[in-house]
Amino acid sequence: MSAPPIPSGSLVLVTGASGYVGGRLVTTLLERGYRVRCLLRTPAKVAAAPWFGRVEVVQGDVGGDLAGAMRGVDAAYYLVHSIGATADWAEHDRAVARNFREAAAAAGVRRIVYLGGLGDRSTSSLSEHLASRQEVGAELAGGGVPVVELRAAVIIGSGSASFEMLRYLVEVLPAMVTPKWVDTRCQPVAIRNVLHYLAESLTADVTGTVLDVGGPEVLTYRQMMEQYAQEAGLRKRLIVRVPFLTPRLSSHWIGLVTPIPPALAKPLIESLVNDVVVTGRAAADAMPTEQLTYREAVRLALGRSRAGRVPTSWAMAELGGRAPAAPQPTDPSWAGGTVLSDRRERASSASAEAVWRTVCRIGGDTGWYAGGWMWWLRGIADTLMGGVGMRRGRLHPDRLSVGDPVDFWRVEALEPSRLVRLRAEMRLPGDAWLQWEVADDGAGGSTIVQTARFHPRGLLGRVYWLLVAPFHGFVFPGLVRGICRDAEAGTAFVHGSAR
Repeated sequence: MSAPPIPSGSLVLVTGASGYVGGRLVTTLLERGYRVRCLLRTPAKVAAAPWFGRVEVVQGDVGGDLAGAMRGVDAAYYLVHSIGATADWAEHDRAVARNFREAAAAAGVRRIVYLGGLGDRSTSSLSEHLASRQEVGAELAGGGVPVVELRAAVIIGSGSASFEMLRYLVEVLPAMVTPKWVDTRCQPVAIRNVLHYLAESLTADVTGTVLDVGGPEVLTYRQMMEQYAQEAGLRKRLIVRVPFLTPRLSSHWIGLVTPIPPALAKPLIESLVNDVVVTGRAAADAMPTEQLTYREAVRLALGRSRAGRVPTSWAMAELGGRAPAAPQPTDPSWAGGTVLSDRRERASSASAEAVWRTVCRIGGDTGWYAGGWMWWLRGIADTLMGGVGMRRGRLHPDRLSVGDPVDFWRVEALEPSRLVRLRAEMRLPGDAWLQWEVADDGAGGSTIVQTARFHPRGLLGRVYWLLVAPFHGFVFPGLVRGICRDAEAGTAFVHGSAR
């Protein structure tokens, strides 16, 4: 069914904008000049998204009354599914897709774009998950609104449940026992390419067709895990295939090793037994673009951690900004890799400026306020391991600037009178940050929030965090307490005053 293109400036409805594809798609559509309306059950989920103030947000559900959400809409994206949410989730997905289709037709919507799952429907062994995704596509196409159905393989980008499952398995386990799906073939595709196909579907003459979305390579999941380990700088993983692991057993195992819940992991694992490769009309042929390889997509998804202020605050240095594969504020909390943290908040009678000055004197001759011998031992251990230890001290006793060394830390970010963030340069099985945020309480006092964050590398990184956690119970409370104590005593204002 051919249909006129949807030009720039048209109003486009996006469902699933709080998901890892939808959240990125909104940005892409805005960049292309479209007006965007987002349908969300919980608008607060996207309040931190950089595009939040540039879109119209309508609270609602795809299974409810959609008259208001559809009013004036030229095209609509269907990017939702309820995999594993209830026992009858597949039937529920068909019903809400039917409701969406009928509401779109009644409102005069001119095009629906749907992102489903790749898989050969002719095989009787197609998983319930993949079969359901294709049934939803059929429901949407069963009405009078022209539909573009894109069927994608595993999408490589932080927030993709399949990719994150693979990522956690590789990062946590130096050796793993896997079912036969480890040698299933897949055609992984970069999120950047998926966004291109989704956006181009508004103008390309592809309505009424099903397009297969895959990357330029066909790989097994074993190869994907091996290449991920190489890109992540991990040691070679030992992968042993066995015939007796059922999807149920595997889902519970995945629930222990990764943050993905078993209810979601089980249908995903069942889908891994199916080859997901391009066999029909390829989106890459219908809407050409430069395709990223799996390694390139992984590299973008890993990125370089810039801050750790929030688990999803990453940046791609080589791109000069946030990459489409990097974690976004709308991603699930486990997207972007594991983040372990220790957060302490404390009120102080000292002014925010006094607390700020005290924070800026930390380290060097001033020390770390609590557990001094523990810091000293950690410095000795780091020196013995070939690290910088505590020998560097700091450049100035009272002032800090971005790039300054502070013992075995370095100043990574500084916002005068508000924030200081240090990045660890000691030998660690991961990356660590220590950050303070200071705010005026409006009554002459202040509040300080101290956050320690750790991005572990592999199983060793997680073991390390567990081993040092008991010491954190002494060090971190004493650290923030000592900062407030000195600020209240006024010692932060005069260098060399008695301590």
